[in-house]
Amino acid sequence: MEIQPVAGALGAEISGVDLQQEYSNSVAAEIHAAFLKHHVLFFRDQHLSPQQELRFTRIFGEPDLYPFLQGLPEAPEVIEILKTETDTKNFGGSWHSDTTYMEKPALGSVLSAVEVPEFGGDTLFANTALAYNALSDGMKAMLAGLVAVNSSDGPYRGGRKAAMATLAGMKDAYAVEAAVYESEHPVVRTHPETGRKAIYVNSSHTKRFRNMTEEESRPLIDFLCRHVIRPEFTCRFRWTPGALAVWDNRCTQHHALNDYAGKRRRMHRVTIKGDRPV
Repeated sequence: MEIQPVAGALGAEISGVDLQQEYSNSVAAEIHAAFLKHHVLFFRDQHLSPQQELRFTRIFGEPDLYPFLQGLPEAPEVIEILKTETDTKNFGGSWHSDTTYMEKPALGSVLSAVEVPEFGGDTLFANTALAYNALSDGMKAMLAGLVAVNSSDGPYRGGRKAAMATLAGMKDAYAVEAAVYESEHPVVRTHPETGRKAIYVNSSHTKRFRNMTEEESRPLIDFLCRHVIRPEFTCRFRWTPGALAVWDNRCTQHHALNDYAGKRRRMHRVTIKGDRPV
C-alpha cells in the first residue's frame, strides 16, 4: 500500500489496496492513521457494492442514517446522490461541513463514484485546522468564546425541502416531513483524536453567533468562510469511475463543483456517526 500526498494543505491518494477484498486489521489501522494525518483520502478503481462501502466506512466509525434522504433498500445508510442531464443545480454545491446543524454532526463521509462525466464535477476540500493556525493571536483569542448557531435550512430559499424539489434525480428520495434542525457548536472545534483546533463555521449552515443577531454576526462569519477556502488551504479531486473519497468533517470543508451541465453524475455516500463538538 502506498500513500501519496496530493497537496501541501491536505489530501492523500492511496494505491495498492483492493477494498473489494477482505483486508487485515493492520491495513485498516494504516488507512485510519493516514486519515487523521491527511484529513481526506482518495482511492481509484474500487467499484464497491453498497455492503462493501459500509464495511470500508467502519474503518473510521459507525455508518449513520442521513436525516434528509432515504437510503438504498439493501443498505439504508447508503444514499444516492444523482444529478441528471436536466438538473441545473447540484447537491452539495457550496462550501460546508456535513450536518453541522445536528447536535452530533457527522464525523466524516465516504463518497463513491458510480457514474461521472468525462470532465467536470470535481470536489474541492479545505483544511480548517490549517486555516485556524494561520489566524492572528488576537483573532484566536476573540473566537475562543464564540458559539455558532447552525441551521439545516441555511441559505435555501423556501427551505431545504423546496430546494430538494428542484432536483429531478433526488426529489423522490427526500423525506417529505423532515424537520428543520438547529444546533449550537463552538466556532473553534478541538479534534477529539488529534487535539488540533479548527474553524467550525461554514457558509451553508452557520446563521449567526449565540446572543448576536444575524446582521451583527455576518461580517465575521463571512471573513472566516473566505479565510478557510484560501487556495493554500485546499486541494482538488477529479473523479473517475470507481473512485472513492473519505473526509474528516471535524477539520475540513468541501464543495462539489457544478460545471458539467447536461451531463449525468451518480454517487453513493455514507455518513459516519459523530459526537458533540467541543
